[in-house]
Amino acid sequence: MIPSILPTYNRAPIAFSHGEGAWLSAEDGTRYLDFGAGIAVNALGHAHPELVAALTDQAGKLWHVSNLYQVPQQQRLADLLVEHTFADTAFFTNSGTEACELAVKMARKYWFEKGEGRSRIVAFEGSFHGRSSAGIAAAGSEKMTRGFGPLLPGFSHLRWGDHDALEAALDDDVAAVIVEPVQGEGGIRPMPDACLKGLRELCDRHGILMILDEVQCGMGRTGKLFAHEWAGIAPDIMMVAKGIGGGFPLGAVLATENAASGMGAGSHGSTYGGNPLACAVGVRVMEIMTAPDFLPAVRRRAADLRQALEGLVASHPDIFDHVRGSGLMLGLKCRVPAADFVKAGYSEHLLTVPAGDNVVRLLPPLTIGDDDLAEAVRRLDAAATALA
Repeated sequence: MIPSILPTYNRAPIAFSHGEGAWLSAEDGTRYLDFGAGIAVNALGHAHPELVAALTDQAGKLWHVSNLYQVPQQQRLADLLVEHTFADTAFFTNSGTEACELAVKMARKYWFEKGEGRSRIVAFEGSFHGRSSAGIAAAGSEKMTRGFGPLLPGFSHLRWGDHDALEAALDDDVAAVIVEPVQGEGGIRPMPDACLKGLRELCDRHGILMILDEVQCGMGRTGKLFAHEWAGIAPDIMMVAKGIGGGFPLGAVLATENAASGMGAGSHGSTYGGNPLACAVGVRVMEIMTAPDFLPAVRRRAADLRQALEGLVASHPDIFDHVRGSGLMLGLKCRVPAADFVKAGYSEHLLTVPAGDNVVRLLPPLTIGDDDLAEAVRRLDAAATALA
């Protein structure tokens, strides 16, 4: 008999009752150190007092009015995003998946309005852009697409890092290239800065729009507000979600005025997107992350963690192959099944997240303290010892 919750998740046998900072408490009272942060969602940790205050204050005033009317909280968040990024405009969604849908629509509408009819989107193997029709078509993964055909047409997929194939693929039918600066589900694979710069140059040379998916790697995760900033480039369209809401469902598409030029009144919409509750929290997240001392502190913590993990790999060469990633978006490439290491972490009351390419993702809150970082490394070491 089918359970009351559709069985699409392979859940761990743990349920949590509450959290604080980098810690989660299970229903039996056991405390777990959270190095997954809800898959990079709880960027400021659990129950951050300023986010709780922002949500509670707004909840006592107004939850929803729809986008038939002005939403001041939405305007404030859009203004902050425009102020601190490449973008000229923003549209708010409830998730990264919804952001992907709009990013694809926006790119195709841009070319339709120009009368050129370009529609093909070039994407890369190992990518993840959500589980909607556009998202799974963009990823092109057999695991994600099997049984869901016919897929949304108009997507091409290239091998990660194949520069010659990329240049050959950019013909007059290509509307946009979509890429994650750091692949998350694909196994914490950063695109080198030189490659991101080269991709930007190729798009400019061919007049193609560049779409960046920073749903997982954005919002301070790599030590910059957005990962592409390390390469000194800017996209035309960018997908944002996860950390922007600090745990509350919120996403956005950011774009230049040029890229968004086809999206007039009635071209897109959302019932809940940009609601007062979500945007009140998003405003506070942005205010915290853009404070002068926030991102330098993330970079310091990231350097300390990276150094400790390199030592961990050296101590357990039979368990780990290497460390990779950027900032506080790090991965341990394993020599044993990554799922086994995640389970071993549960025994040490440590939460990590599996990813593709046999990698264990480490995505702690950006606010994690030094003592908690050291404790996490100790527990990672204990899990590796237990597996060995």
